[in-house]
Amino acid sequence: MSAIDEVLLDDAEALAAADPSGVLRALAGAGAQVRRALELTEESGVHRWTREDRPRAIVVAARGGSAVVADALAALVGRAGPVPVAHRSGAPLPAWVGPLDMVVAVSLRGRAPAPVTLAQEAGRRGALLLTVGAAGSPLAEASARAKGVHVPLPEPGREATSAPTSRTALWSLLTPAFLALGRLGLIEASLDEIEAMADLLDAEAEACRPSSEAFVNPAKALALELDGTVPVLLGVDEISSSAARRGASVLSRTARVPAVHGGLPDDAGDVVATFGGPFARRSRAGRVDDLFLDPLAGDEVGTHLRLVLLGRQGERTSVAVQRIADVAGVKVSEVTADADGDLAPFAQLVARMDFAAVYL
Repeated sequence: MSAIDEVLLDDAEALAAADPSGVLRALAGAGAQVRRALELTEESGVHRWTREDRPRAIVVAARGGSAVVADALAALVGRAGPVPVAHRSGAPLPAWVGPLDMVVAVSLRGRAPAPVTLAQEAGRRGALLLTVGAAGSPLAEASARAKGVHVPLPEPGREATSAPTSRTALWSLLTPAFLALGRLGLIEASLDEIEAMADLLDAEAEACRPSSEAFVNPAKALALELDGTVPVLLGVDEISSSAARRGASVLSRTARVPAVHGGLPDDAGDVVATFGGPFARRSRAGRVDDLFLDPLAGDEVGTHLRLVLLGRQGERTSVAVQRIADVAGVKVSEVTADADGDLAPFAQLVARMDFAAVYL
């Protein structure tokens, strides 16, 4: 059953009226958000860090919507990367953390108890400390006492219609961490690469703009494909799997649509198992649920799975999973990043899912 008003979807003025919080406008400013966050990060003192300061391990303290920072850093550093990355959404700080390690504590308003507490503990243990959050917040104070580096969030512009959230201020949270780990030689994230990521976010915002009609707008087209389905988001590598988790979060928080996420190859078995269940269009015996329904004529009833594969252009996806989905009658959408490197593809996948969730 369709929930999308396709007439509204292609009416830019009506969309603006239906978006009183200005989420679409905030998403369109992602590139500018990256550039402003770069300025604030450089002013904070991160530029003093070098490869000689590289930590033994990293703990990322973040919870809720900010947890995407931990996912992204773990994916970018990689399982076979130079240092391990651990995520903590609550106290205590792992017992092994000491002067040789780094703690990244992130909180949008700088008041979340866990990041503040873990930042304080990191200071007592002498760990390298980076905090990202509101200026003048308890997190900023904890960082100052620990002689860490605090990057404040940009002040909302006059045009802002609502307070920033982890959905709309994502790049203010991510950019300082990207630049810091780039300085330490842990990921490929130079100033030039982050500025290129900002340019790509501008291009994605242009492609997904409200005034662009659905047949040429990739985010609107994806929203139409996801309409009335239970999305299953699968990344084909660690970078796209991180974007898949973010995508499932925004679908839940923004579109109010429950979504499943995972990464290949580890989660292939769990996903394929659902293709034999009640949300697939065919039964376990391979029979069509109702031979008299014509999906092309809009006769489908009930809620069905929609497999969404996220990956990079030219990257081999799981042919086996796609084949099993086809046999089960589960339709497949592909969200593909065509940028080079690691930062830009991640940004492109995240931005596409963000816009699609709002349109949905």
